[in-house]
Amino acid sequence: MQSPNLIVILGGGESGIGAALLAQAKGFRTFLSDQGSIAATHKATLEQAGIDYEEGVHSLERMEGAVEVVKSPGVPEKAGIVQTLREKGCSIISEIEFAARYTQAGIVGITGTNGKTTTTRLAYHLIRTAGMNVGIAGNVGNSFAREVIDDRFDYYVLELSSFQLDNIRTFRPHIAVLLNITPDHLDRYGYKMENYIASKLRIAMNQTPEDFFLFNADDLHVLSGMKEHPSLGQRLPVWMDVAPEGTPLLVGGHSFFLNNPFLQGRHNRFNAKCAIQAAILLGAEPLAIQNGLDSFVNDPHRMEKVEEWNDVLYLNDSKATNVEAVFFALEAMTRPVVWIAGGVDKGNDYSTLLPLVREKVKALICLGVDNVKLIQSFGGVVEKIVEAGSAEEAVKQASRLAEEGDVVLLSPACASFDLFKNYEDRGARFKKAVREYIAQG
Repeated sequence: MQSPNLIVILGGGESGIGAALLAQAKGFRTFLSDQGSIAATHKATLEQAGIDYEEGVHSLERMEGAVEVVKSPGVPEKAGIVQTLREKGCSIISEIEFAARYTQAGIVGITGTNGKTTTTRLAYHLIRTAGMNVGIAGNVGNSFAREVIDDRFDYYVLELSSFQLDNIRTFRPHIAVLLNITPDHLDRYGYKMENYIASKLRIAMNQTPEDFFLFNADDLHVLSGMKEHPSLGQRLPVWMDVAPEGTPLLVGGHSFFLNNPFLQGRHNRFNAKCAIQAAILLGAEPLAIQNGLDSFVNDPHRMEKVEEWNDVLYLNDSKATNVEAVFFALEAMTRPVVWIAGGVDKGNDYSTLLPLVREKVKALICLGVDNVKLIQSFGGVVEKIVEAGSAEEAVKQASRLAEEGDVVLLSPACASFDLFKNYEDRGARFKKAVREYIAQG
């Protein structure tokens, strides 16, 4: 028998904690379940709020009668508890869907395989610099659910992964942005690219003619997906910019300059065009947008300058966990590159990198437990290839191979879980190793 007051939350990460807090704030009896372990800080939050929870197990009997189940993005659809709940007829939604019910704010939703965080943070910064009352949430910052408990903003800019979009039903961003689609996370989609494409296109599925859909007009996966999954939102194509660095961006009939070092490279010119267009649609003035472009500071691990020593530049691009992200990083390089790559290969096809690697990379440091595929892919292209089992060893090897005028670029093209906790840990240890190496002289 269904209880009209019980909400079950699956997953105890930021998304799950936010959903639990929101459910409680809206008067629901709330139970959170995580088959793994819950971080101490999250457990303290639940206990302080008086929210019932469990970890290390999913107790089906404690979920009986739930009016709805909110599934965190980290819980895969194939998980046993999800399949069992579906068989019982439970309504399963995403945290994004749940949170959207409790706000009337205008939503800018941004998805894509690469560039989501940069574009989300930039759009938020441009809109805020223009004087608007805007918040940021989703896959960056706090969960959307946690933010709408107080619901103090007129607009929200949300970074949205495919996992967050998978269980939406009525969620409708006023401005939807689809940056690109390249193969990634295919293990969650039955190793079928068409399933992953369909997931990304969900961002626009509930839009009306009053809404706007910005999309990458050069991306064949995006274009094919739009044919299969049409949207009623007003389509606004955005093309990759082929103009040389330093050329003004033309958006909405206005010229904008990208002199900011955090926004270099062709991919960031595209990301900026999307963020600028979103800000213009919300009524931001061009001068305020230019001020925002000039003052923007990006998150760490995204083409982040670490140090420059003996005329060798060290860049941390640890967030580049797939081939396309590395393509744009290498494309932006104007100096000979000592490239540090490797980790957990996600079925990468490195062939698209071969021309750039041949042109720009003088040495490759393979940072991973299993480097066979990297070595096979680039053995006939890069003159010097060495292996390293730690960030410290990779920095030492790269520094010995680098000469004046070179750049040492950590841009892995792979996940980090063989040697590191996550891409942040990989980037942090790389930065620490660089600074320690320099300090030793």
